[in-house]
Order: sequence, then C-alpha cells, then structure tokens
Amino acid sequence: MRQAYSHGHSHHGRNQSGTHHHGHHHGHHHGHLHPRHASSSGDWFSGSADGRGDADGFGGDGRGFTRSRKVSSDDLQLMLLGLLEQNPSHGYELIKALGALSNGFYTPSPGMVYPALTYLEELGYATVEQEGAKKRYHLAEPGKAHLDANRHRLTLMFNKLKHVARKMDYMRQAWSGQPRTTGPEGEDARTGWLPEFVEARQALKRALLDRTDASPTEQRRIAAILARATDEITGKAGA
Repeated sequence: MRQAYSHGHSHHGRNQSGTHHHGHHHGHHHGHLHPRHASSSGDWFSGSADGRGDADGFGGDGRGFTRSRKVSSDDLQLMLLGLLEQNPSHGYELIKALGALSNGFYTPSPGMVYPALTYLEELGYATVEQEGAKKRYHLAEPGKAHLDANRHRLTLMFNKLKHVARKMDYMRQAWSGQPRTTGPEGEDARTGWLPEFVEARQALKRALLDRTDASPTEQRRIAAILARATDEITGKAGA
C-alpha cells in the first residue's frame, strides 16, 4: 500500500496542532470526491479556491461540489483519529465510514488512508492490533490528547461532511420532481431541513452577492449585521 502513496512532499515544521512533522509527512494529496477526483487547488474545508460551488450553502446546480476541493493530510489524519475514537477499525472500514458520512461525496483512496494510518502509528497517536493479514487500529492516549486539542476543528469537519450529504439528498429530491416526504413540523424527512431554513440561507447568499461591489462603509454595515446574527445563532448575544 505504501507504494501507492508518494512521499515526495517532505518538510520539517509544525502542523496546525504544533506537532513536529519530519520526513514523510503526507503533504498535499487528496481523496476522491464524487463524482470526480478533486483538483490540486483549493481546500474543501475552507472553501473553493475559484469561488465556484458552495459547500456550505444551498442553491446552484450542485455541480460546484466537485470543483477545486481537496482534504489536507492533517485534516484526514484528524478525521481518522475521530473515527477511531468511536470504534477501533480496519483501514477499509474507515474509508467506508467517511464515504457514508458524506453520502459518497468524500471517499479517500486506500493509497491515501493506509499511509496516513501508518503515520499516526509512528506518531504514537494510534496502535495496531494484528488480526491475521489485517490490522485493526485503535486510538492511543496521545491521539486522544491530540483530538481534545483539536475538538472544535474536528466537529466542524464532520459537520461539513454531514451537511454536504444532506444537501446532496435535498437537491436530488428537488431534481426528481417528486413531492417531499415531510415530518411532523414540515421538515424534509431525509435531511431534517425546513423549507424556511433553506430559503433563508438562499436569501442570505443572494443578498451578499448583490452587495459584492459594496463600498467600505456598506461592507462594515453588513459585517456588523452578520456579526450580530452569528452571535444570536451561537447563543452569544447578550452574554
């Protein structure tokens, strides 16, 4: 498996958590994004490099999901640790879990996952239990400490994968032309989203696009509005 993964991007330095990475850090590889491979530019978790597509919002034709997206090696390693925290797993089980979480949108290749797991083992973040020809990986205490130090970042990454999975379901339903199955409060049965929730996000996107040439004064006014809205959404208003 190691031969399928290039170690050509060696570097010395620190990753986002402050841990030194030496030698064969798995630098700039990316997994498979449905239905195409990701490109070499952009960062799926921080947004599109070219501005096309929208991993966070609603609307559009949905094809933008697959443009200019990648997942960094640090992000993949953190997600693997997060999955191992839930269940000790074989490598192929971790691949399936990420695919299921994202509804097939993000499924990393074995040539990406197995070297990442080996690297986590070398760091002491994961331990390996040999089961015949297979290896079952377990979260080690240093890995748990690394997770705890990056818990918010991990939650955001998993939530983005879940959001994309729901958006794909929502849009497939819209394209099908079939009436939606709704829950007791009118929410979409598959995604749990209310129509007014979807419409509000679409309206906000349109409003911001309409102000793309706003003056600095107008930008400050909009930024203040968004800051107040963010505080209300997160429960920080009046705190």
